[in-house]
Amino acid sequence: MNPSLGRRRLLGYVGTAVAGAAAGAGAGVVGAQALEETPAKPARSEALPRVVSPYGVHQPGVAAHPTAVTEVVALDLRPELKRSRDRESLARLMRVWTGDVESLAAGRGTPGDTAPWLAAVADLTVTVGLGPGLVGEEWGIAAPDGFARVPAMKHDRLQEEWTGGDLLLLVCGADATTVGHAVRRLVADARPFATLRWRQQGAWRGRDEQGRPQTGRNLFGQVDGSANPKPGTDLFDTTVWIDRGPWAGGTTLVVRRIRMDLPTWDELTRAEQEESVGRRLDDGAPLTGGTELSDVDLAARKDGRWVIAEEAHARRTHPSTNGGRRLFRKGANYELVGAGGESETGLIFQSFQRNLTGQFVPIQQMMDAADALNEWTTAVGSAEFAILPGFGEGEWLGHQLLA
Repeated sequence: MNPSLGRRRLLGYVGTAVAGAAAGAGAGVVGAQALEETPAKPARSEALPRVVSPYGVHQPGVAAHPTAVTEVVALDLRPELKRSRDRESLARLMRVWTGDVESLAAGRGTPGDTAPWLAAVADLTVTVGLGPGLVGEEWGIAAPDGFARVPAMKHDRLQEEWTGGDLLLLVCGADATTVGHAVRRLVADARPFATLRWRQQGAWRGRDEQGRPQTGRNLFGQVDGSANPKPGTDLFDTTVWIDRGPWAGGTTLVVRRIRMDLPTWDELTRAEQEESVGRRLDDGAPLTGGTELSDVDLAARKDGRWVIAEEAHARRTHPSTNGGRRLFRKGANYELVGAGGESETGLIFQSFQRNLTGQFVPIQQMMDAADALNEWTTAVGSAEFAILPGFGEGEWLGHQLLA
């Protein structure tokens, strides 16, 4: 079946070609007007790269606004250390990484760094987590409530090269040179304890032309992350942070590498693309009206049909469709180009939540059952990590669990 015809039938769409052309023309006018009405301004000083303090109750990279560059790195503890459940070696690695994080965040090279000039002030954050293989009774480290591996989904096509891991480094910053250098130093300093399992790189446009924070776009052109709870609010805190026990101040993270089929997506009209999501492409507003940050009206009907289709992504992921469950999501676009010029494109999806099986899994299962975007997206990698609480000056990562 032609993918676009298949999607058109599933959404009950009629006449999208005409409507899409009309909507596209209108968007072009709106875009031109917006550009003409927006005076050119120099970048604001607060948009310049800065030092992000590594200290606090929480690791700062979780709630930080998305930066231009993201690297997600998984490592495996060396087999001999894992077999012996060597907590002391794990604690030594955390102490080493703590010193590295303090130096790199301040724009300094790490101890023994052969190229400290590559370190720079760059909004750099390093978030560290433990995989399922390093928590539990065998390690004497109680797992956070609900922390477990994500069960198989019928649309998954997971590849070993992008899946699993004992340790996580999530390194984010304003430029690829600084972030790449930080990753290489952290991985090098981990060698006595752990080996690299996989490394993923992605980019995000989280600021507008004036340097102001904005919701970025994925490679389908969609504004991605509009419904996120806002950091610093009670809703964010109850969605993301673990609030008791040794993991208090931490959270859980699921990393999904999602391959996106851009050639077939591009065959759709704009109206078909918007119906599959339930939001406008130009500004991210719900198809039921309002602005990007307006809530979708799932009860709205037009000509006897749902305005937000039953399989639209916005309906399948909405809290009211999922028993009030929410996530805090981030993304990074990736494109791998082979020697022959062929490419693979997609999204490094990061989902933060306090209870993985209580929040992420049911929402993912809701999407897996019938989300319209399943036709153009495939998860090819998946990994789960318990994100350590933050640390203060004189303390070290994971001291609450490993000391």
